[in-house]
Amino acid sequence: MDVIELTRELGKAIQQDDRFIAYNLAKQVNDNDKELNEDVEKFSKLREELNEVMKDVKSSDTNHLKELDENIKATYKKIMSNKNMIVFQAAQKNLEDLVNNIQQIITMCANGEDPETCQPSSGCSGSCSTCGGCG
Repeated sequence: MDVIELTRELGKAIQQDDRFIAYNLAKQVNDNDKELNEDVEKFSKLREELNEVMKDVKSSDTNHLKELDENIKATYKKIMSNKNMIVFQAAQKNLEDLVNNIQQIITMCANGEDPETCQPSSGCSGSCSTCGGCG
């Protein structure tokens, strides 16, 4: 089996991992949460409106800018406090941590470290030469 075939096997193993399954389930729940999706759409529209208003700073109404800013912050807070979004973000972080660890191990092995003993770090060491990438 060559390296690409082994990588595909790794991909299959990732997709069978509980963290991947939890992420997909949480994503599906979010996709089906009507209120959450309406809030996300509202947030996007508010940001677009803010960008348009900010393009013409000279004629921008500061009261309108303040109102938009407050609406954006309130909508964002509502989105981020949605129970489905909280579960999704935790599942997403767990999956990202798994992928980051895998990337670190692959990078360490490609740099000549022993595949049996190299350990991914959970924090930033400050050295980009041994890093699997920022999360």
